[in-house]
Amino acid sequence: MPPNSTIWPLEAHTRGKHLVLQEYMNAWLPIMTTTNARVLFIDAFAGPGEYSAGEPGSPIIALKTLLDHKALDQMKGKIHYLFIEKEPDRAQHLLAVLQEYDATLPPICTYEVIQSTFDETLKRALDHVQQQNTSLAPTFVMIDPFGVSDTPMTTIARILANPKSEVYVSVMYDAINRFMGHPSFEPHLTDLFGCEDWKNVADIADAL
Repeated sequence: MPPNSTIWPLEAHTRGKHLVLQEYMNAWLPIMTTTNARVLFIDAFAGPGEYSAGEPGSPIIALKTLLDHKALDQMKGKIHYLFIEKEPDRAQHLLAVLQEYDATLPPICTYEVIQSTFDETLKRALDHVQQQNTSLAPTFVMIDPFGVSDTPMTTIARILANPKSEVYVSVMYDAINRFMGHPSFEPHLTDLFGCEDWKNVADIADAL
């Protein structure tokens, strides 16, 4: 379940996801910023930027991976960090945390915090790209939601239709298992998977 507070304790499984993000970006950044003029990193469910004991959240990990990278001086392409957070208090907290790094940002780096949902924000951006008859800049999107709402497969598919675009999706199977039998939850699962094939496995017992 999503927390009710602005910040909350860091859980072990989240720490694991952050390690994956850091290691992936450590490899992704030098490759993409030396072979492209501009790239995007999008944190689709950015959160407040830190946890209750001061541990960094995914936006700060993504940013510091760039700032601390041994190949930073060789990176020539611009990188724009887009942090999307639905809750106003968390978006404001994240912005305050990010501003602490303003003085140390290299010229190639910019960031933006948008208080909205992932689906709404990406739909607007992708619609604009389509209207301009162009493509997204090479993009890496981290999709790590609470539950499964606001993560339709149609939006993810539209992102991946752009060349050099990648997504890191965290599937919250515990939430899926908990609410799978609720009729009101079915539309969310259909949006998540992009079809109704998930219903074929709904009655399979959980062996874990």
